[in-house]
Amino acid sequence: MLLDDPALHESSVVANNAMNRERRLSSYARELGFDPLDRIGSGWLDLCCGSGSALIEAAARRPGARLVGVDLVDAFATGPGPTLIAEPVETWTPAHSFDLVTCVHGLHYVGDKLGVLARVLRWLTPAGMFVADLDLTSVRLPDGRPAGRRLTALLRAAGLTYDARRHRISCTGPRDLDLPYAYLGADDRAGANYTGQAAVHSHYRPVRT
Repeated sequence: MLLDDPALHESSVVANNAMNRERRLSSYARELGFDPLDRIGSGWLDLCCGSGSALIEAAARRPGARLVGVDLVDAFATGPGPTLIAEPVETWTPAHSFDLVTCVHGLHYVGDKLGVLARVLRWLTPAGMFVADLDLTSVRLPDGRPAGRRLTALLRAAGLTYDARRHRISCTGPRDLDLPYAYLGADDRAGANYTGQAAVHSHYRPVRT
């Protein structure tokens, strides 16, 4: 049975996930392949930010930058600087655009992954960068098969870069992402993905050819 967002948020796979909880700024640099401090500019939005420790570190080194973290679970570290918000990334909307938007291993636990992508890409400044971990094999069709090469091709045609080896999606500058898929629900019993951690499959129905 596929879960809607309220049920998914109560799932132990999602609500109690510890993968991102204590991630430090140095680990972001290792995961992303660049130092976030080099790209923050006037603002950094970190989705599925865990404890927010990386943002607290960044605030000490980039005073005055707009630093915002969003996570489903209110288990934030204490420290000055960033704004840390406990809300689902599927529904939260910022009041400002950002020079850097990241989601490190967070989309693994989101239901409507493609819907979140479409929303987030509108929040970039003209030269802003978005980068996130995304396992495209977790985007499934109604019969359970991965959406496959067609989805990858559509994302690249929309101006996104997808690194299949690193399972990483990125782009520079805002854009409208209109993908031909209708979200059906999520499966929290998918098991471990490439990280070795239990993850969520997102199911979609193609809506046009």
